[in-house]
Amino acid sequence: MTPQTSEAVEPTSLAEDLSDAWGMLSVEDRMEGFRLLDPVEAEDFFLGLSARDQEELLLAMPAAERRRWLRLLDPDDAADVIQAADEEHREELLQLLDEGTKREVRALLAYAEDDAGGLMSPRFARLRPDMSVDEAITYLRRQARERVETIYYVYVLDERQRLLGAVSLKQLFTASPAAKVRDVMETDLVTAHEEMDQEALGLLFARHDLLAIPVVNSEGILKGIVTVDDIVDVVQEEATEDIHKLGGTQALDAPYLEVGFGTMVRKRVGWLALLFAGQTLTITAMGHFQDALARAVFLSLFIPLIISSGGNSGSQAATLVVRAMALGEVRLRDWWRVFLRELRSGLSLGLVLGVISIAVVLIHFQWSAEVVEHFGRMALAVALSLVGVVTWGTLAGSMLPFILRRFGMDPAAASAPMVATVSDVAGIMIYFTIASLIL
Repeated sequence: MTPQTSEAVEPTSLAEDLSDAWGMLSVEDRMEGFRLLDPVEAEDFFLGLSARDQEELLLAMPAAERRRWLRLLDPDDAADVIQAADEEHREELLQLLDEGTKREVRALLAYAEDDAGGLMSPRFARLRPDMSVDEAITYLRRQARERVETIYYVYVLDERQRLLGAVSLKQLFTASPAAKVRDVMETDLVTAHEEMDQEALGLLFARHDLLAIPVVNSEGILKGIVTVDDIVDVVQEEATEDIHKLGGTQALDAPYLEVGFGTMVRKRVGWLALLFAGQTLTITAMGHFQDALARAVFLSLFIPLIISSGGNSGSQAATLVVRAMALGEVRLRDWWRVFLRELRSGLSLGLVLGVISIAVVLIHFQWSAEVVEHFGRMALAVALSLVGVVTWGTLAGSMLPFILRRFGMDPAAASAPMVATVSDVAGIMIYFTIASLIL
């Protein structure tokens, strides 16, 4: 017999096990597991946590230990941790930093959390334009031993700290040692204003495929840099917020299982109540056509089919347009192009569903004595209603994000439930108007 071979299973480290179980552990259990890590493993683990988790871990430590762990963080990361803390603990954590870092962190905390200034690191490699390449390389060696955010891009500043250009390490090492920095630097730079919104900053990274972007003020003074690893978390945060809004709820400020029950209800009930109030308009619409319903009860059987089709098509359109806006593919001025495109889409989709509905009417009512004499007209009424309702839903779903953006609101608020509510009311009116005319 040949011996059976089994695939070797790589043993997991304690840090990996702790990371896998992290979301299910209490703060006390997290602290207990963290203390079991060896020093090097613990540093890597701590630096890999989110700002909120770092803040919880710090506050769970004895006061004497907090200083060491907080000082491991770069100024921008330390600012994130302090922002995540309650007001009562912020100053306490701030006082644990050395004087230089404390000044840098205070400057970062002056910016809004979702502005470029709130994301940037004030530690970056810099050069003067009149340096020779040889002097610049020597100077960079000294800076590299300090805690700079990145050394791949080096920024050239004048005496007022205004940004003049940037140079890469490759450009420095391939240039003549006697050449001046001003002769090898790039001056056509992509920059971000210190008050630029983090979503726009994320699009800037995606559009230009950069590792870092300098952040300047209105006078062109370089305040710091944002690196691509900082913006990854921002992109995830913005996408999560948009998905929450598209689902018809306020964005959650913490992981799902960490949000308190009361907070969860509060963030969901507002939209539900608003949409419930909107849905009451369907009662008014159906009341207007109660005589038609009394004469042809079978009309009511198709109400869910027709209005849900309008809501579904509207939700599709809203999702596509909101995401296109978030990626910068569609701007406010493109509304007319989107309108024409979705008008054609709505008509085409409505015609397809209309043809299918004729088969549905045939299958379900071919033996009904009440319907058989009106079968042709009923099938036509349902089919035409679907064309109208789906077209309306598609246009409503695609235009609502533009309306919200026009009034300075987040287009993601054009949630699927909101679009469905708007489509339901109009769908009832379209369906019974067409049915009344034909039947």
